[in-house]
Amino acid sequence: MIDHLDGAVIPTGFDVPVEPLRRAAHYTGEQGCIAEARSFAALFLDQLRTEWCARIDDRAGGAVQLVVSELVTNADRHSNGPYILELVGTDTAVTVSVYDSSSALPRIFPRNPERVGRHGLEIVHALAEQVSVERVPVGKRVRAVLPLAGETDH
Repeated sequence: MIDHLDGAVIPTGFDVPVEPLRRAAHYTGEQGCIAEARSFAALFLDQLRTEWCARIDDRAGGAVQLVVSELVTNADRHSNGPYILELVGTDTAVTVSVYDSSSALPRIFPRNPERVGRHGLEIVHALAEQVSVERVPVGKRVRAVLPLAGETDH
């Protein structure tokens, strides 16, 4: 709850949202989808700043957008159908989930700076606090949890 006193906004301690902010977008794989997903993530982060008073510095915001880009790119390249990007956030973390129609689980390759390409999940693992992959009835879900404040223990 917020009390107003002569035009001043005074937080009373009860103005924190109860449910995390959730947004989802559906992509068909047409050209421009990856850029659209990054824009969707940027708008989500702005809304998280406003509604959750989340302090998101450039590093954390960039990490969220990079993870979105990598996971959506993988879904675009490796599935034969549409995919869904779901973002869930609070003032401390953002969870990026991508659902696609392929039931094939992604392969994680050993680090090799000489390898060209196939570094997407390696990047996601480096940025995220937690990464999981699971089969779902429509295919699979790849999920990454990114902290918004503080350092991660990678």
